[in-house]
Amino acid sequence: MKTFSQKNETVVKKWVLIDAEGLVVGRLASIIALRLRGKHKPTFTPHIDDGDNIIVINADKVVFTGKKFTDKTYYWHTGYAGGIKQRKARQILEGRFPERVVEKAVQRMLPEGPLGRQQLKNLRVYAGSEHPHTAQTPDTLDVGAMNTKNRRAA
Repeated sequence: MKTFSQKNETVVKKWVLIDAEGLVVGRLASIIALRLRGKHKPTFTPHIDDGDNIIVINADKVVFTGKKFTDKTYYWHTGYAGGIKQRKARQILEGRFPERVVEKAVQRMLPEGPLGRQQLKNLRVYAGSEHPHTAQTPDTLDVGAMNTKNRRAA
């Protein structure tokens, strides 16, 4: 039996809509990363971008377990000496761009390099319940029904 290897010309990408309201951030991000890579398909090939296009709405209504909402710290460096910066998860979710919590969680679960950057471009995250991708007729994925631990009351 020969090993199957997907080609770029034969990739079929679907559009998937996920409502993130009340979902746990880490569990949601792992499911999104799995679908962006295409590991849920029987035609998965590690060096080909054959994952789906993911639309996440209500990203400002995600929840953390435990004390992560107040204690989790996001760090970044400005590039200057002594330029380490930090911000708590609560500040980001209550700030101007709350969708960055989901984006960063997914980005850090994807491989680094050109393929990971290409796969991350297939993710679209929106803080509200509206999105401009209705013409693509996305299929809805109910992440909360996949496992009872995926959903948490706010």
